[in-house]
Amino acid sequence: MLKIGSNVIHANDVPRAAEFWAKALGYQPREGADEGWAMLTPADGIGPNLAFDRSDRTHLDLYSDDQEADVERLIGMGAERVEDWPYPADADFVVLRDPVGNLFCVVDAAQG
Repeated sequence: MLKIGSNVIHANDVPRAAEFWAKALGYQPREGADEGWAMLTPADGIGPNLAFDRSDRTHLDLYSDDQEADVERLIGMGAERVEDWPYPADADFVVLRDPVGNLFCVVDAAQG
C-alpha cells in the first residue's frame, strides 16, 4: 500500500526553511541534515514528513512496502519511469512521472 511519506519542497536556504517549519508545525529535525537537504518529522509520529531540498523540485515521496509491485501498478495506470535520473548507488527510491508530467518518488519503506 502506498502512502504519502514526505512532501519534498524546493528551498534555496534549506536550514532556514527547516528551522521555520519545524517551529511552525512542531516538527522535529531528523539526523543527516546539511546545507542541501533536511527532513522534519511530526513530533507525535503521525502524518507525513516534510523535507527541504535545494537541488530538486517540489514533489511527493510515496512510501511503499512492496516497491516493485507499486511501481508496476503505477506504470500500468499511466506513470512513466524516469530512466535518466542520476540515482546514487544505494538508492531506495524510483523516480516516476505522472501522466501530466509531475515527478514523484516511490521509496522502498521495507528497507527501513
